[in-house]
Amino acid sequence: MKPKISFGEFFKQKRIGLGVTLRQFCQQNGFDAGNISKLERDVFAAPQSEEKLEEYANALKLERGSADWIEFFDLAAVSSRNLDLMKIKNEDLIQRLPVLFRTLDNKELTEEKLDQIIELIKRA
Repeated sequence: MKPKISFGEFFKQKRIGLGVTLRQFCQQNGFDAGNISKLERDVFAAPQSEEKLEEYANALKLERGSADWIEFFDLAAVSSRNLDLMKIKNEDLIQRLPVLFRTLDNKELTEEKLDQIIELIKRA
């Protein structure tokens, strides 16, 4: 499994990968540097608005549908605790997620065990 990274860290890595400073990035895209700084430092949670997230993803030059695009939205969902951003369409699954999360939360899972469960689900 990938190493853990926060939404803010991911955002910052992608911005730095563009070769621009925080101020340059904000000037080029019309963002407030203070707010983006707080976002990158995880002082602010990711926005819950899909439109704002798409605006950020486009500014970071993430290709729609790419692995980076998906990871960006997944990390945003975790950061803002907004699972609606994950676009899960299966209503039965959505109804069962709280039980799954409570069950996992009540177990003393090691990182290895959690990774094994994730791999098992991926293969199912």
